[in-house]
Amino acid sequence: QIKSMLLEQKLKPGTKIYQEKLAHDLGISRTPLVNALKKLEQERLVAAIPRKGFYARRFSKQEMIRIFELREILEGLAARRASLRISDDQAQKLQGFFKGLKVSIDAKSIEKYAKEDRRFHNFLIEIGGDELLSGILETYSIITSSYLVGFRGGLVRPPKETLPEHLAIVEAITKKDPEKAEQAARLHLKRSREKLMKEIEEKEKRRISKG
Repeated sequence: QIKSMLLEQKLKPGTKIYQEKLAHDLGISRTPLVNALKKLEQERLVAAIPRKGFYARRFSKQEMIRIFELREILEGLAARRASLRISDDQAQKLQGFFKGLKVSIDAKSIEKYAKEDRRFHNFLIEIGGDELLSGILETYSIITSSYLVGFRGGLVRPPKETLPEHLAIVEAITKKDPEKAEQAARLHLKRSREKLMKEIEEKEKRRISKG
């Protein structure tokens, strides 16, 4: 439940987690709540600050680059597996993603696309993952969403760039081509990682030029 709250931004990055209120909201006592928060601390989703309490973690761009590097490998594996095990019903659902969505710079359109983007990646993991892989990628998805709060509508790159990549993943999986499915998924995440790296390099150049 706490992971869902982090994913849905009900617990925003950098904010304190008020244990009494959260325990009341969840209908549990403090002991299981603290145990859950300690587990989430091990997963790097929350931070414990001595004498202050627990906070929803805020992530740096450098950390996000490492997360995208791991997602590139693991979601590539999930896409490969999905192409080998997808059912007809799942294929039909997968092909329904992004249909009818407008690709524009309008804020509402981007918000809808970002929501569909998250649903798409979650469904891909659902089809191609197992308990271990799904658990790891769920954590990475929460970290990614936490970092991207208010960041271009929650997207690293604009829809016009990523929509063709998403459709390529869908096509490869529904055609049951494991090689192309893995390549398409990895390329999609690689390009987002490269975008973040470029932004860091440009920021450093500006810092040096001002110094």
